[in-house]
Amino acid sequence: MNHKPWSSIFDKYDIYKHDFSQSPFVLTAQQIKEATAHFTTTTEREVRVLCKQDTRESRPQVFIDHNLFILPIKNGTYAILQGEGYVDIPEITTPIATYKSKLNFELETSRIGNSEMQHLDFAFASSLLREFLEDDSLVLTIRGRKYTPKFEFYAGKHRQKISVESVQTEIDAGYEGEHQIVLIEAKNASTKNTIIRQLYYPFRQWKTHLKRK
Repeated sequence: MNHKPWSSIFDKYDIYKHDFSQSPFVLTAQQIKEATAHFTTTTEREVRVLCKQDTRESRPQVFIDHNLFILPIKNGTYAILQGEGYVDIPEITTPIATYKSKLNFELETSRIGNSEMQHLDFAFASSLLREFLEDDSLVLTIRGRKYTPKFEFYAGKHRQKISVESVQTEIDAGYEGEHQIVLIEAKNASTKNTIIRQLYYPFRQWKTHLKRK
């Protein structure tokens, strides 16, 4: 969980003494590199790895102990915030429903592999997504990495607005219909929660550009 590198980062920049009730603590990628330069393995020094805390459980101990989470706010700049930065994924308790594919042949290629994108492609090709979302007009239009425009929001316990600009986002698939845009973040593992960034950043990004809901 990268406990030791983050302890070094907190020690070097006196983050323990920071008053999170007043503001988040802003940290750059360069600062992270300098504080972890003495570690020997790539996973203990790589900024991308250290800042990837996609679930509550994947946070380093110092984050858990002080009720903290981390968000990218600009390319190469991060904000450490106090409060709740994750959203629970509701457990599905309804019975399994059988769906009959609208295709008149079997997709053999969909049986090879187990990626999130592959499952989404099958769900779309078989018209399962269109039926679930009750929208026959949906077509696949969004995929891959993009960068956010500037936007602001409140997060955690902070009264100060967080400003985000030019942060890389990636969704598993996005669909455009006659009246709506559908963004999907897929999980092919039993994930119980996810960081707000995965859902909220793409939502704000596309809401800025588009008029459809």
